[in-house]
Amino acid sequence: MSILDKYYRISSIAGINLELRQDGLLSIHFCVILVKGNSLHIEKKVTDLVSTEELKKHLPLKSLVAVNISGKGVLNRQTEKIEEIDQQNFTKILPNARVDDFYVQNFISGDQSFVSVIRQSEADKWINHLKTLGYEPLSLSLGPFVVEQIVSQLNIYGNELIFNGNIIQRNDQLKWTGYQTDPAALTPFALKVENEGVNEKLIVPYAAAFQMVLSGSLDLIKASVETLDGAFSRLLAANKLRVHGLLILSSLFILLLVNFLLFSGLNTSNSKLVEQVSRTTQSTTDVLKLTDQVQQKEDLLKNLGWEMGIDKSALVDQLASLLPREIIWKEVSVDPLDLSVSRLQKEVVFFNRQIKITGIAEKIIPVNEWMARIKTRPWVKNVQMESYTYNSELNTGRFIILIDY
Repeated sequence: MSILDKYYRISSIAGINLELRQDGLLSIHFCVILVKGNSLHIEKKVTDLVSTEELKKHLPLKSLVAVNISGKGVLNRQTEKIEEIDQQNFTKILPNARVDDFYVQNFISGDQSFVSVIRQSEADKWINHLKTLGYEPLSLSLGPFVVEQIVSQLNIYGNELIFNGNIIQRNDQLKWTGYQTDPAALTPFALKVENEGVNEKLIVPYAAAFQMVLSGSLDLIKASVETLDGAFSRLLAANKLRVHGLLILSSLFILLLVNFLLFSGLNTSNSKLVEQVSRTTQSTTDVLKLTDQVQQKEDLLKNLGWEMGIDKSALVDQLASLLPREIIWKEVSVDPLDLSVSRLQKEVVFFNRQIKITGIAEKIIPVNEWMARIKTRPWVKNVQMESYTYNSELNTGRFIILIDY
């Protein structure tokens, strides 16, 4: 998740549950969710409206809404898990029906699919009516299944969830195993969302709005409605554009402020630098002389073989302690003479921080073993065999090992 996602999301939305009763009447329950910083608040709670016209008394025009339709006209079917609904498996849910005539919601829980369908003409009637009233629908969910998004926030004791005529059974893994309706089924205790009491009729509209606010981190439980999905995508795109625009303007303002401060600071320091230049010029010659003297002394120490007080005899003793019995140690040179350079330049030049060992061994294997042991010492930077020459008459080999330390 991007760090900017919380700025892209919707800051306020109303969840509206249109409950189509079997007697032909309508019950409307809605609540408004408002995001303040990292907190989410229920701003308004209204239940039991009997017509959409009453929404105007409680909900401002141009409000964003997440629509949920339940009751008459919504068909719910439980079946084995279906990843994607197509015409072939849709006929098993609703025989002799065309999937293109319906809006379909597929809620998957564990190994079960809870499929809810509504005729497009019926759903479009309500969606368009809300648009006519001046609201902006962004999603359509069906039945109580969207409640899965907020179950963790509810004060539920046990695996069964009962609210507003809905009975939901869950297993020990909290996956849905069954669903049924009973108008007389009411919650046995007062429901709370986090620490806030809430009417059981508002559970579904709250869940519908909640999932839209957190759409970037939730798998939405909703039907696929092209017009609503497009409106929601455009809204998020507009939010992103607005946030990016603010970021660009803020960045430009900060750059201008930084440039002003830098210019003021540089202008002030420029006069100081002019004064310092005259003093620095005078002292530069002295510094160069001191640098040259230090370099000469460092070269002298290097030629004398001083290497920060390293106990070279102790290093040789360590190498000797690792010597296999099959090897005869003939000669050791610490910082040996560099003959190639010394001959060309006619001056004495030594290899810096190097130990050269000459010895004999009948086989090369003990020599390799010795080199492996030497590499385990923390002060050893590199070990390499310069040469190994076998003398068949003496039945032995002469080797030279170079050790960098």
